[in-house]
Formats: sequence, structure tokens, C-alpha cells
Amino acid sequence: MCGGIVGTMTMSLPIDIRQSTRQLFGYSIAYNIGRLSSYTLAGLIVGYLGQSLSAFVPVLAGDSLRIIFSLLLILLGFYMSGWFPKLANIEKLGQGFWLALQPLLKKVYPVKNHFQALFAGMLWGWLPCGLVYYTLGIAATKATPLDSALFMLAFGCGTLLAMLSASLLFGKLGNLRQSGKLRGFAAITLILWGLFSLISIFNASGHHHLHGAV
Repeated sequence: MCGGIVGTMTMSLPIDIRQSTRQLFGYSIAYNIGRLSSYTLAGLIVGYLGQSLSAFVPVLAGDSLRIIFSLLLILLGFYMSGWFPKLANIEKLGQGFWLALQPLLKKVYPVKNHFQALFAGMLWGWLPCGLVYYTLGIAATKATPLDSALFMLAFGCGTLLAMLSASLLFGKLGNLRQSGKLRGFAAITLILWGLFSLISIFNASGHHHLHGAV
């Protein structure tokens, strides 16, 4: 989905900007700074929600949050793989909010300056995206709202190179972006990471119980 958004944003720029790598890079940076700022804000919000929920529901503290984190990693892996298309239904959660933002997006198109590009990027950050939503779920399990915000900022930075490359080389990276092998590798890595985390939690729990019994 982001690949299509990058293409739309790039093609909305005047042709003289698109033909200048230096100018196009500047606009791409503005788009992505806006996007990362929205991810960070969203992380801060879910961090506060997660912390508040843990305070009212004690069972969500400690190992329970780590288990939720691990399960979300596994779900994120399956989402990225595309093996279970129904997992993409999570994107419906933000459709209403996105529809409310669309009139604002129309006000900055076509983009004529860096400020408009920054604002468009901020709106782009709220586009319904399963990958972002699953990552937000993981962010909500962090210890503090600041940790959640920094986690989402790190997530955004991790996608930065791909998004900048897609903008500067739009149309030339399609095969790479759509590579099933790359998606599969990333998905399996996340699933294994989640499983390893779960095993570690239950092993540690069993170890503690054994010591308690002794």
C-alpha cells in the first residue's frame, strides 16, 4: 500500500521537481518526516492506553504483556507473509478515521512546497495499514508511553530507506517491493522471533516455579 502512496505523492509534484534528484529528495524527506511524526504520536497514544489498561487490569502486567508482545510478533509475521489474508481485516479499524482526514489531504494536493509535503506526510502516517496496526499493538506493551513512541519512531526509521528509494526510483523498484521471497523471509524471521520469545517466557516461568517449590 505504501508503495502506491509513494507513487501518488511523487507524481503529484511538478515535473521540474520530479526531474531533479536533489529537489525530489528534499520533498521525499519532508513527506517521511511527517509520516514518522504521526507514527511517533500514535505510539505515544497507544503507550498511554496500554499503561492505563495495565493499571486497571493487573493481569496485563509482567509476563502477560511479554506474551501479548510475542503473539503480536507472530501475527505480524503471518500478516506480512500473506498466508492468511483475513489478518488484513485489521485495516478496517482505521477506515473511519482515515475518511475523516481525507478532506484535509485534498487541501494540500497538488503539493507545491515543503510545508505541504510535510503535512501530507503527517496524514499519510494515519493511512489504514495492517503492518502499522500490528506494530502499534506491540508498542502498547512497552513499559512507558515514551518507550512506545520511540518504538514507533524506530519502526518508521526502519522503513525510511525503502520509502525514500521508492520515491527517488519510482517505477524501478516494483519487482523488489513485490518480491514474495523477501516478504517471506521477513515474515518467517518475525514468527521465529515471536516463538523464541514465548519459549523463553515459559521456560523462565517454569524455572521460577521450580525454585519456589524448592
